[in-house]
Amino acid sequence: MIKNETALDHGGYKNNLISFVSLNQMINLFIEPLQYSFMQRSLTVAILVGIICAVVGSYLMVQRLALLGDAISHSVLPGLAIAFILNANIFIGAFIAGIISTICMNIIRTYSRIKEDAAMGIVFSAFFALGITLITLVQKDNKIDLNHFLFGNILGVTGEDVRDTFIIAMIILTVVTLIYKELLFYTFDPLGAEATGLPVNLLNLGLMGLIALTIVASLKAVGVILVLSLLITPAATAYLLVERLHLVMILGVIIGVISSISGMYLSYFYNLPSGPAIVLVTSSLFILVFLFSPTQGLLRIKPYK
Repeated sequence: MIKNETALDHGGYKNNLISFVSLNQMINLFIEPLQYSFMQRSLTVAILVGIICAVVGSYLMVQRLALLGDAISHSVLPGLAIAFILNANIFIGAFIAGIISTICMNIIRTYSRIKEDAAMGIVFSAFFALGITLITLVQKDNKIDLNHFLFGNILGVTGEDVRDTFIIAMIILTVVTLIYKELLFYTFDPLGAEATGLPVNLLNLGLMGLIALTIVASLKAVGVILVLSLLITPAATAYLLVERLHLVMILGVIIGVISSISGMYLSYFYNLPSGPAIVLVTSSLFILVFLFSPTQGLLRIKPYK
């Protein structure tokens, strides 16, 4: 009996030791990338981008403006190229190009019979083509890599990029906090908001500015091609789980941050491109929720009636 108890004690000790070693290995795997300054900067930018994309993307999704986000994200490319040629801040160049593209869309929609979706397509195509042309001309001197703009280069972010992204994130979150109620009213009932005297044109312009700022902040992480996924997918995933806008924002932020961190770690350990890795994690979470959401899931277990 004593021998059996000793064997059991030894087995329990061995299992505890294995568990401790496994936990220790997991901690080491988590800490290892943080030893490098480039990963610290990249993770900081990824987390900030995950937060602001979910917040602004919630408005985009509720208002069914996903195409607008795509149009603006492609339209910032000329601003990036011109800023690079002039040796100016690419964030400022991209933001100005995004605002100009939004104004152009509104002018076409307001002063012609062209509908909003067609106006977006016209402006988006023209700006994107101009951006590709300018960057190709600059590329001839081997000064720039087009892929960094199209797909991001988050591992190459500098301390200045981190600072700029942080400032943009603080501006976005501050504005959303200050005019949350007005934007909420305008988002769900624009006609009612106008009837009560709210400056709907100003709110619309402000929302366009927030979208442009968010896209600009996300360029280093995922580039102009994949930024739409970060804008829409976390918010869409949250929308399948909760209904109220503020809950969609909060849950979307959690999903966005988890996706950003997970994508960065996958990129580090498996030598994957960082931007696509983040987007793949985000998309995978959406698929899981789409299939198994308790209320909206395709494969949810329906209660027996």
